[in-house]
Amino acid sequence: MGFGMLLAQNQAAMSRFAGLSKQEKQAVIDGAKAIRSKAEMQDYVNKLGQFPFT
Repeated sequence: MGFGMLLAQNQAAMSRFAGLSKQEKQAVIDGAKAIRSKAEMQDYVNKLGQFPFT
């Protein structure tokens, strides 16, 4: 699954992403582009919904 699909399924991550600045959103998207497996992408989105995001 892609970043957008997983983001839509995780309310906490979606809210967090929506509150980011344009530059912060781009950094998150750039990070997602480097991910190659479904499991890693799921983990990435789950971490986005947590504070602090690393």
